[in-house]
Amino acid sequence: MSKEYVQLKHPEWSKNAAIYEVNIRQYTPEGNFNAFESHLPRIKELGIDIIWLMPIHPIGEKNRKGTLGSYYSVKDYYGINPEFGTLDDFKALVAKIHELGMFVIIDWVANHSAWDNHLVSEHPEWYFKTKSGKFQPTPWYDWEDIIDFDYGHPGIREYMTEVLKWWITETDIDGYRCDVAGFVPVDFWENVRKELDAIKPIFMLAEWESRDLHQQAFDMTYAWSLYDKMHAATVGNKGIAPLIEYLAHDVKTFPRDAYRMTFTDNHDKNSWEGDQYSNFGDWLPLCMVLTSIVNGMPLIYSGQEAGLDQSLSFFDKDLIAWKEHPNFEIYKKLFELKKQNQALWNGKWGGQMIRIRNSKEDHVISFVREMNGDRVLSILNFATETVNLSIDAEEYAGTYVELFSKKEHIIKDSKTFIIQPRGYLVLVFQN
Repeated sequence: MSKEYVQLKHPEWSKNAAIYEVNIRQYTPEGNFNAFESHLPRIKELGIDIIWLMPIHPIGEKNRKGTLGSYYSVKDYYGINPEFGTLDDFKALVAKIHELGMFVIIDWVANHSAWDNHLVSEHPEWYFKTKSGKFQPTPWYDWEDIIDFDYGHPGIREYMTEVLKWWITETDIDGYRCDVAGFVPVDFWENVRKELDAIKPIFMLAEWESRDLHQQAFDMTYAWSLYDKMHAATVGNKGIAPLIEYLAHDVKTFPRDAYRMTFTDNHDKNSWEGDQYSNFGDWLPLCMVLTSIVNGMPLIYSGQEAGLDQSLSFFDKDLIAWKEHPNFEIYKKLFELKKQNQALWNGKWGGQMIRIRNSKEDHVISFVREMNGDRVLSILNFATETVNLSIDAEEYAGTYVELFSKKEHIIKDSKTFIIQPRGYLVLVFQN
């Protein structure tokens, strides 16, 4: 008999969720928890369920990068970055997020610490050393502001487990986004998940793309490969064959109940890849739609809904320019549909992606998802010219309404569509 690969239990509230990454430093002129709180109603209106806060801990000063340093150089795992406020301020923010019916996870850096973290002097044996006995930053990277933990020592495992439990019990957060999760042994994460779930149902996001983390540790991993193939198919002008390959592998090789985080931007792509790589330009609305309707949980990065068109500084103050933008309404409509329509739910709660054949498969991707009578049929044009195409959808005949135009379409054994350059149709089944 076959056995489900994913053995952990997702929190029920994650079944149709969308996630939002918050860069507290750049979000408001004040750059603190209290100022950010005023944005929560707008984020709720957008359709967000899970708020992910980038690291909230004090930042190391030794070997610091830039004037303010990297969030991911943690000086005190039990502390709050004074830039952002106090522990009471943070608890008040968590309570407000919960009051609005949303959930909150915080970024966690388990692989390494700042050079001036108190653990360096108190437990130097918990860190990797070079051959000559010096503390060692993560090999092969330019992360000179941090040094790596050695999880071969039980002491660091016990310490890190206890502090992860402390934040859940002390502040009532709902889980973690774990930085470079694949650099930390899987068995550590699997044990942590059991201990945290014993406190309350929690949600775990791994900054990694690997099926082994899904079995007993993490609800969700990154869909980096989708981002790369989507970028190649659009700005890179490489065609849609690699994108089709991603979708095929997602259906056939990825665990059915494993969540994948889908995105057009995040703090990594935004900050160190630069505009030429992270900005999809005229292709952005199409890519926003794709990442919201494929298997996975869509992510919005701070400012995307306001048309963020710059790479935010990572180590210095660089304020987001807030303004009204069409991105907000596009995402809002997509997330409303995701909440209401079980075909688009996450993991095994949602429908699998089934390819619909069309007459322009060199440029157009068409597929359907269906669950418990709900159905969404999507057609996406990755060409820079208008296409006239037909789809073979006899098995999915019926009346549909397009999500954005509200135009009715009746599909019988086949159907012809005219789709604009970089255009898309999200057809919602009526009967």
